[in-house]
Amino acid sequence: MDLDALHALPKAELHQHLDGSVRPETAVELAQGIGVSLSLEDARGAMVGPERCADQAELLTFFDLPITLLQTADALERVTAELVEDLTADGITYAEIRWAPRLHLARGLGVAEVIEAVAKGVARAAALHGPGTPLIGLIVTAMRSHPPAANAELARIAGEFGPPVVGFDLAGPEAVWPAPPHAIAFATAREEGLGLTAHAGEVAGPQRVAEVLDFGVRRVAHGVTAAEDPALIELLRARDITLDLCPTSNVQAGVVPSLSAHPLAALHRAGVSVTISTDDRTVTGTTLTREMARSATEMGLTDGELTAIALNAFDRAFAPAAVVAPLRDAAARAWEARLIG
Repeated sequence: MDLDALHALPKAELHQHLDGSVRPETAVELAQGIGVSLSLEDARGAMVGPERCADQAELLTFFDLPITLLQTADALERVTAELVEDLTADGITYAEIRWAPRLHLARGLGVAEVIEAVAKGVARAAALHGPGTPLIGLIVTAMRSHPPAANAELARIAGEFGPPVVGFDLAGPEAVWPAPPHAIAFATAREEGLGLTAHAGEVAGPQRVAEVLDFGVRRVAHGVTAAEDPALIELLRARDITLDLCPTSNVQAGVVPSLSAHPLAALHRAGVSVTISTDDRTVTGTTLTREMARSATEMGLTDGELTAIALNAFDRAFAPAAVVAPLRDAAARAWEARLIG
């Protein structure tokens, strides 16, 4: 796989966590700003996950340091602008960035202020980088461990904020915190007109994927274990629900043993809508370009299959279709020219 050629192609990334994508160098500076001595080596050790963790719970510990550091509007705005810059450098023309605002209230910010800071970071990057900046949608994430009523209020605030907020999500340790109690939050988000997605399928068993489908989601973040259940695969096809898969992260979480064993290719060939993302480019230590290249090589995806998956990410965006369409058309021309070439 020619990395340079793949890097140059327009790409969309739908599953990207802000707090898992903080530059380690920035973490050092943010720590200094609050009087904490942090070496670059220590920052990398705390933020870049190993090739494989014991489980999802261990993988989530690599978010602890950045969440601690992202408790001011300035910090949130800065890391958002830097992430958009990194996405731009990776050839991405449409991206959705997600994060959990209620994890950033420790130093006095309110939920709306947290969302505003991240939105300002998007605008700051656009002002710096001009027309080449990716179109960015924001996905507000609720945590499984937070009270359902608080998550419903979060959904209301997210919906009232308006663009660039385009979606609502649920994340957190699946093995400990079930999803169904948060149905009220998804009902609120639906009423607010937000695109619905939820994390599921990062621990053993397909039932956790099945339960979030009851929320009316259009996409599932991960959903890897759906591959174990033929009936669930048929349901995903019938409802045209997309799995936003992150192969390297799925190996890190221990839900699959290796990239070559990942079910992405099999799901795609079975007619399930799938996309490829990095999940959190610092924790996973990868970029979308490398993730696509490694997935194609390890899973035996043909050029045509990789092209279809790459373009599907534009089709499944939560931003308005009319806004994304020109980006999708440009990407299609570039990817299809590569096939012809």
